[in-house]
Amino acid sequence: MKRLLFVAFFIEMGFVLIVIPWSAFWDRNYFAQLLPPLRALITDNFVRGAVSGLGLIDVAVGITELVSIVLVRSPERPASISPARFTGEP
Repeated sequence: MKRLLFVAFFIEMGFVLIVIPWSAFWDRNYFAQLLPPLRALITDNFVRGAVSGLGLIDVAVGITELVSIVLVRSPERPASISPARFTGEP
């Protein structure tokens, strides 16, 4: 259950980091209004792209973890089918 929460967190945070730098919310940042040099830095397209790149990495980590959860689960064999019955060993 914890791993599924981990996956949900990474995928959700990844999508937020991909979208937010390109929205109006990013431009109306409280800290950017207090410090004008910071505003010039965070409105730079390179910085926005770097933050979106981190978002892509987060989504990739979440999907990778989800795939590992799905692949690790293996169906249990019924008790009537065991290798010992077919080989003649007790």
